[in-house]
Amino acid sequence: MGMNKEWFGEWFDSPYYHILYKNRDYAEARRFIDHLTNYLQPPKGARVMDLACGKGRHSIYLNEKGLDVTGLDLSAENIKAAKEHSNESLHFFEHDMRQVFAEKEFDYVFNLFTSFGYFDSQEEHLQAIQAVATALKPKGYFLLDFLNPYRVIHNLIPQETKRLDGIDFHINKGYVEGYILKDIEFRDAGKAYHFREKVKAIRHREFASWFEASGLELITCFGDYQLNAYERNSSDRMIFLTRK
Repeated sequence: MGMNKEWFGEWFDSPYYHILYKNRDYAEARRFIDHLTNYLQPPKGARVMDLACGKGRHSIYLNEKGLDVTGLDLSAENIKAAKEHSNESLHFFEHDMRQVFAEKEFDYVFNLFTSFGYFDSQEEHLQAIQAVATALKPKGYFLLDFLNPYRVIHNLIPQETKRLDGIDFHINKGYVEGYILKDIEFRDAGKAYHFREKVKAIRHREFASWFEASGLELITCFGDYQLNAYERNSSDRMIFLTRK
């Protein structure tokens, strides 16, 4: 893996990433977005940033609900695919979340499905949250949906193999120096590939301190996609709702 390109830039741009994760539960994702919009009651035409939007599936769904959506993603391939769905109230841009995208332009910023925790330093994670705070209008909301590190670390499956599209993906998981690691190895057309996913096991209190440092008030933390309250030992997710 070239050191010039961070792991997520390379892996998320790879066609194999989309093969491995093609069976993700999009119905569940839509239900989560339904719960969110019911809870937040965004007015028609409210401006929403979908931060780390992938190929834009959730942006498209939010847009169908009458919201003005801007999807941002680091992956050029993802944005190229997403742009095919653009309209006058749905726009996509290639963007690194560590950089400021806009100032006081958005009513809501959503960062969904563990699209955070990829960076090597605390500073970069804080930078990303500060960039979100800058993009929000006063009283705007930032929702960050992250894994619950306590639960993930306790339930790691060290090894598994998944066969998809005729490819055997050998997956090894571990917890090393504060990061949840997933090594993905496979062969295709006679060539060996190895990718590593690396997500920082960011704790609740760490997020809380970053929100505070960014001028965001932590309103509540949900523990799952049905928006039940967060329980440290049993919840699947940490879904933070904050307000500028």
